Amino acid sequence: MRRITRIVTVGATTAALALTATACGNKSSSDTASSGDSAGAKAAIAYDVGGRGDQSFNDAAFAGLEKAQKDLKIKGSAAEPSDGEADADKIQRLTELARAGNNPVIGVGFAYAPAIKKVAAKFPKTTFGIIDDASVTDKNIANLVFNEEQGSYLAGVAAAKVSKSKTVGFIGGVETPLIKKFEAGFEQGVTDTDPKVKVLSQYLTQPPNFDGFSKPDLGKAAAQGQLDKKADVIYAAAGLAGSGSIEAAAKAGKWAIGVDSDQYNQKGLATYKDSILTSVTKDVADSVFNLIKSVQDGKPQSGEIRYGLDKDGVGLADSNPAFTKMTDVIGAVDKAKQEIIDGKITVKTTP
Repeated sequence: MRRITRIVTVGATTAALALTATACGNKSSSDTASSGDSAGAKAAIAYDVGGRGDQSFNDAAFAGLEKAQKDLKIKGSAAEPSDGEADADKIQRLTELARAGNNPVIGVGFAYAPAIKKVAAKFPKTTFGIIDDASVTDKNIANLVFNEEQGSYLAGVAAAKVSKSKTVGFIGGVETPLIKKFEAGFEQGVTDTDPKVKVLSQYLTQPPNFDGFSKPDLGKAAAQGQLDKKADVIYAAAGLAGSGSIEAAAKAGKWAIGVDSDQYNQKGLATYKDSILTSVTKDVADSVFNLIKSVQDGKPQSGEIRYGLDKDGVGLADSNPAFTKMTDVIGAVDKAKQEIIDGKITVKTTP
């Protein structure tokens, strides 16, 4: 059994494949991309469940690393997770990235919290970033967190306004406190906009099973079940699994709402883009870029760095022309956004 490590250069047309043996027998990969590297600075990200190509969370993190490569002339590395891995695997991955001289080293997702806590203590001169977790703290740890519930509230407003069946759906990948923030905001946005609209909520898996973030078939089946119950708008916060729900909604001629990245513009979802009403975006790309830049500038970020509606850290994408033409919907969304920023609406973080 072998592990495949992929090395890619940005802008190049070829990739070199290096094979290394592994004892665990699971497949993982790492991408290394260079764009100048004039100062020898290096940064790395370690992907969450689903890995690169999820059209969502992980791809957003890579976009930030890629921007840093181009704009800051650093060398970037990205390491893939393996199937069913334990914290020990994450510790080894982060340790290898830190030993290689990467600074910062960024864990994409709350699952990296235990590993970052241990590895950051061993490399005090290296800055570690963790996305979506504020529980582990140290002088050299930056907690990149988002007000997901605020963006989800706006999605709820839009869903309630466009629904004709008065039934909409929410699909969470894995039932964790983080994903419950998405659910809570969405449900509140729907109810505040139209109390007559029913919200169907479902989670794909329960911890410690995180397949709900990585298996599109699970998302597709859940969405089909909600469609059968007359849902005509489905919002999925489920990483790669969410692509299955988008497919199901599109084939049924109903609306889907994407998450994390602007999924209307994701190449892997181009077949279904016309059915993606909007997406709840998290500016993961800028959070990654900003952390890398802070280290390069000699003023590394640390502690909680929060991104909300007030800083455009979360929001709704407006790439679909069909969405932007819905003036009453856009008006309701803009009004809700301003009221959240002004403190007139407080969005719940639990359903």
